[in-house]
Parts: sequence; structure tokens; C-alpha cells
Amino acid sequence: MGYQVLARKYRPQRFADVAGQDHVTHTLLNALSQNRIAHGYIFSGHRGIGKTTIARILAMALNCRKEVGSPERPTQEPCGACDNCREISAATRAEVNPFEESHSFDVEEIDAATNRGIDDARLLTSKIQARPLKSKYRIVILDEAHQITDAAWNSLLKTLEEPPEWAVFMFATTEPENIPQTIRSRCQHFSFHAVKFDDILAQLKMISEAEQVGVEDEALAMLAEAGDGSMRDALSIMDQAIASAPVENGRPILAAAQIRELMGSVPNAIFERLLEAVAAGQSAELMGQLNVLVNNGHSPQALARQFVRYLRSALMARLGGEQTELLQISADERARAARSALLFTEEELTRNLQIVLRTFDDLNYRQEQRLHLELGLLKLIHAQRLLPIEELLSGANPGGLRGAPASAGASRPPASAPRSAPSAAAAAPAVSASRSISPFESSQSSLSPASWGSGPSLKQSVAAEPASAIAPPVPMTEGALAKAPEAQPASVSAPDSKPDIDALRNGVIAALANAGLSSAAELLNTASWSMEGSGLLVEIPGVGKKMVSLTINPAAEKVIKEELRRLGGPMKFSAVPGDGSSSGSGSASTIAAAPMVAVGSVHETALAHPMVQRAREIFHAEVRTVVDMREKP
Repeated sequence: MGYQVLARKYRPQRFADVAGQDHVTHTLLNALSQNRIAHGYIFSGHRGIGKTTIARILAMALNCRKEVGSPERPTQEPCGACDNCREISAATRAEVNPFEESHSFDVEEIDAATNRGIDDARLLTSKIQARPLKSKYRIVILDEAHQITDAAWNSLLKTLEEPPEWAVFMFATTEPENIPQTIRSRCQHFSFHAVKFDDILAQLKMISEAEQVGVEDEALAMLAEAGDGSMRDALSIMDQAIASAPVENGRPILAAAQIRELMGSVPNAIFERLLEAVAAGQSAELMGQLNVLVNNGHSPQALARQFVRYLRSALMARLGGEQTELLQISADERARAARSALLFTEEELTRNLQIVLRTFDDLNYRQEQRLHLELGLLKLIHAQRLLPIEELLSGANPGGLRGAPASAGASRPPASAPRSAPSAAAAAPAVSASRSISPFESSQSSLSPASWGSGPSLKQSVAAEPASAIAPPVPMTEGALAKAPEAQPASVSAPDSKPDIDALRNGVIAALANAGLSSAAELLNTASWSMEGSGLLVEIPGVGKKMVSLTINPAAEKVIKEELRRLGGPMKFSAVPGDGSSSGSGSASTIAAAPMVAVGSVHETALAHPMVQRAREIFHAEVRTVVDMREKP
């Protein structure tokens, strides 16, 4: 006999050999043991997951000549050795004698995609009325049953309603909703599950050992993931990979790079770097990496498809953690998806996935696919600059920045100011933030204290602009009230007085520690505090913008502002990355960061770790900041 593909050669012949469908096999074995055999079964589900295979195994078990409990058949599983079992499985077994009968007269498997008309249904009903020749049951297996016409279904309806005692119908379909309800109500419906990643991986490993194929663990994981829940798809790809693999000592060797090239895919590490560029807002870096991929021959449509899958993995890792059952990928890919998930919030990942999905749909009918892919990826960066409507309506972030205090962004000059005249906001030092500036910031810049000393007054600016150019009003909040001199509460110090920064610093750190925000407290303890205009500027050395935004989050900002209000300090507070030296005006009120290690703190635990101690010895380094990123119970 000629070569058989792996999907046919290793097709299961027993219920126990079927992977990933325990809920179906367990129920059918119980029905066989209790002799509760239905006259109609519907097997539905994804392609290549065992619907027709289980139908054949059930037919073998029903017509097996061996008695249950005998040495040849100790359980309800078919013996696989009697004439009936061999005739039913002859089409899929390589060791069958070609001179034997290749099919059973009592079990008929029909392709419903070809034999789908009313004449075929009438012929089938006439055959089913005759008693089986040498078996207990006359069985009909209809594959792709959803393609049968309505007239043919109506012809089968009466037989299904009052079948002969020996008749058993089995319908295998990927679209059960297209089978008439009158047929479904007369059958037992089994919905098959997609095969799990681990089950496919175990089956591929077993087959590779049986076929004496050398394969890397990463290559096996790629094949299992490419199957996408279908055992047959994974085996087909493995068959193709073995055919293209190099042979060493008469043994094919499968490598991850070879399989990746065969499938036309790129490593997920590429998409991890793309998301890092998106999180950092680096448009040029993002376009540069995409240019390399396209120039290397990867199609924009395939890249968008892979990017969708990777974003989905990152979203699932964000929702359920690295070990969630929602991720059917290898351990290395789980860790990579979890790292990418830390860069974004759940809402941002959902929005990014929606953008890339829409881009993938556009590529199906667009001429310039590369252009639309580039546009879609740039939208990911632009979407990072959007201000959530709930923040705007609540007024919790009057400065217009996401994830940063109000004064963390540099103000743009009002539209009415001449281009040649420098504004006070332009002369102020630019402070980077982890999110871009709100679209309403240009209207708020005229209200900031920095603009009171120069430029036209508020009334003059409004009068100079036409009515249609005036920006919509921004809700007044505590931060906005603090900006107006006449609205300052009595407890806040006048702008000319200089509050005690030592007291403010100690009070804020103590308030954060009492609120359970120890990471923010330790980060601010290592910072340099100074007065910047009418606000408080805190420069945190040794950390990046992302870490500042993650640690000084909205919850920490709320505690800080409440404590500043209680102490009578300025209501403007800005925490930014720095080099440890104040960028303020150089006043004597600047406080140098003093290292402080509390007993039992996270800082002390980190310093006691052997790896940290070894790193300090090698690099002669000093640990200034320790941030606890562990999940709180």
C-alpha cells in the first residue's frame, strides 16, 4: 500500500485514543454499557477534531461480534479484530489486506456534500428498511450533513420519527444550525470541543517518536499552536514539515526556524517589540520594524493576522494572568504575552485589538495593503493619546494628562498668541509624561498660573478670539479652583510664602504608607522635592516614565492631594523622572533624597536577596529605589 498521511495513519480506532473529547466518549461508553442506543446522533464542532472518527468507532462498537467481557473485548471498546470491525475501519488502516472487503454492507458512510438531493434521500430510506445482513445494526454515517437540501431532510423525517429497530443515523457537521429543528429534536446532539493545546502537543510528541523524527520542543509547540484546536490540521502541517526537513543519519530533523519559514510566520518576539514601541509612543521605531518585516517578504495580511493573535494572547494574560486557561500556547509564549500585557490597561488592549482587527478586515479588499497596515499601526500610537471621557467628566485630572498629575505636561501657547512672541509656558522646562496631552489643554493653558505674568489677560484672550473659536468649558475641580487666586481656600499658603517642604514630604510619605501604597511612598522618599512656580515638583531618579505612571497612579495622586490640602501646601503636584538633581530655580527649599530603609520593608527584603548583593559587589552599585510589583492579596 502507498504512503498514508499522518492524519489517516494515526486515526484513533478506540474511544480511549480520541484526544480532547472525553465528554463525548464517556457518554457513549455509558450508553453502550446500559444498552441505551439512540436511533439518531448529531456530532457537531470544529473541523478535524474527531466527529467522523467517533462515528466510526461507535459503529464498530455497535456491530462488534465479540461479547463484552471476553478476553478479546473486556470493555465496551470495539475489539478491532473481528470481521465487522475490520470492514468498518478498512478505509483508514494501512495493514488491511487489499483483497479483503474494504467496506461493510451494514455500515454505509455517505458524503452528504455530494449526495444531498431528494433522490439520494429516498434511496437511503429504502436501504435502511432492510434488515442488516450479518450485524446487529444497519448504520448510516452522513458527513457534512448541513449541506443536505430541505427536500431531502423532509424525505428522511418520517424515517427518523419512526425508524426500524436496527437503524442508527449519525450526522457529522460543522454547522448544526443549518440542520432543521425537526431533525435535531429527534437526535441526540453532541457538541465537540476544540482540542486543547496540551492534548495536541502530547499527540504530536507521540507521533514524532513513532516516526523517529527529531524535533525541538519549540517546533512542536509551534505545530500544536498552528493546529488552532484541530488535531487534523496540526498533523497535516507536521506532515508537510517532515517532508521539507533536512535529514541527518536517515532521520528528519524539525527545527523551529524551518517551521516558521514554512508557515510564513515571524517570531512573536517581533510583536512584543512592536507593542513596546506603541507603549513608548515611538512612531519612527514602529515604522522601521514594520519596514524590515515587509522588505523580508512577509505579507501585510499575514502580519496583521499574527498581530491579532498576539494581541488576543496579551489581553487574555491581562485578564487571567500568565497561567490562565484562556491561553492555549507554550510556556515561553505565555511569559511573553504577560510581559506585553503589563504595558497596557485592559481597556487599551481591547481598543488595540479592535483597531488591528479592523485593519485586518481592510486588507482583504484594499489595493495598497502595506499602506493600510502602516496606517493601522500608527492608529495604535495615536489612540494612546486619547483622554477617557470619564476622566474628563469627573474632573479628576484637570491638567489633561492620563496617568500623570496635572502639571506633568508642558502647556502649549494659546492659539491667539503671536507665533513670534514666546509664552511663559514655552519658556518653562518641559516635563515628560507617560501619556500625551489632552486636546482640551490648549484652552486650559490660559488659566495656568504660569501664564498670569505674561501675555494678555484672560478677558483679553477671550475677546480676541471669535465666538466659534472658544473652546468648550472644562469642569471646575479642586485643581482648577486652586489655580485661581481668588478661589484659594484659607488653609492654602499664599503664593509668596514658601511652605516647609520637609513637612510636606514627610506628611505625604506617611499618608501613602498608611494607605497601603508602600511602593509609591518608597519611590517618593528617594526623590528630590522642590518648589516649581506655584506647584510642587518631585523628580524621581533611576526610573522611567512608565514606572512613574504605574507607581504614582490615580489612587496615589488622590492620597497625595488630600495630604497636601490638609497640610496647607500647594495643590499642584508633579512627579517626573529625573537624575536626582532638582530642575527648579535652585532655591534653598530643595530637599536632597535621603536613603531610608525601614525594618521589614520591601527595600530591606530586596537588599537581603543574594542576587542583589552579588550584583552590588560586581557593579559597585547602590540600590536607591525598590518598587513592589507583586499583586496584593
